[in-house]
Amino acid sequence: MEEKSNLTLLGAGMLICVSLVLGFNHVIVKLVNEGLQPVFAAGLRSIGATILVWMWIRFRGQKLDFKRGTILPGIAIGLCFTVEFLGLFLALDLTTVTRTSVIFYSMPIWLTLAAHFLLPGERLTIPKAVGLALAFGGVAWAIADQGGGGTASLKGDLLALLGAFGWTALALVARTTRVREVSSEMQMFWQVLVSGPVLLIAASFFGPAIRDIQPWHWAGLAFQIFFVATASFLAWFWLLNRYKASNIASFAFLSPVIGVTLGWLILGERVTWALLAQLGLVVLGIILINRVRRSPLPPTGASMPPRRSS
Repeated sequence: MEEKSNLTLLGAGMLICVSLVLGFNHVIVKLVNEGLQPVFAAGLRSIGATILVWMWIRFRGQKLDFKRGTILPGIAIGLCFTVEFLGLFLALDLTTVTRTSVIFYSMPIWLTLAAHFLLPGERLTIPKAVGLALAFGGVAWAIADQGGGGTASLKGDLLALLGAFGWTALALVARTTRVREVSSEMQMFWQVLVSGPVLLIAASFFGPAIRDIQPWHWAGLAFQIFFVATASFLAWFWLLNRYKASNIASFAFLSPVIGVTLGWLILGERVTWALLAQLGLVVLGIILINRVRRSPLPPTGASMPPRRSS
């Protein structure tokens, strides 16, 4: 197996760019929700990304790989991706980008906790346990603090947590089943292929598909399809395949920080000292968890993201 290299300036720059795109995506999702019903928009995004990921696979001279033993796990990661973005898109319709970013990007703590029981060699160490406790405290405080951080919604917070759980389940399925034997592009293809039609069917239970649609809402959806669900996720996979996992994981704290910053900067959302403290606990916890990780945190689908598909 080819040994992966340490992070270069190019790799670090790409990681920062991907984190910026994923953080900005939360703002775009919230704005597009004004014109399109969230679940319907999420479904359209996955349908568009399915076409683009397939085109990318063909451009690279590869074929869709439906090898024996990977079909059911492929469907499973697609359903996990569905849950991840069902939760995220609905959360951003009900609560702020700042609150959603703190809760949704808590995914590493749930993966660390689940890995302790389910994955060999992933036992909790003292630094991991401390990081887990800090990050969990930050998330619990954020959910309990319904009076801070702008417009609060308990339902929205719990949906953001559901999205984080879907992201965690996706990572576990990807690491424990035969779907790990196919290429990262094929894993991404499974996620968008399955989630697209499932989300569009589910959209019928969440009200009219079209709200007050304007041309810029379609532009925002196009941004999500091209730059988030396709380009940024594929770039993240490329980075994971090229550089050491520990180097990639060390940037995991950027996503919640960027999400909160852009929610405040672009949307004018209120950022309280309590929210900053909650964010600080989550970030510090993620840093402690990832500092000693021996394996990568898979993206969302999100994917960012995975996260994220965040």
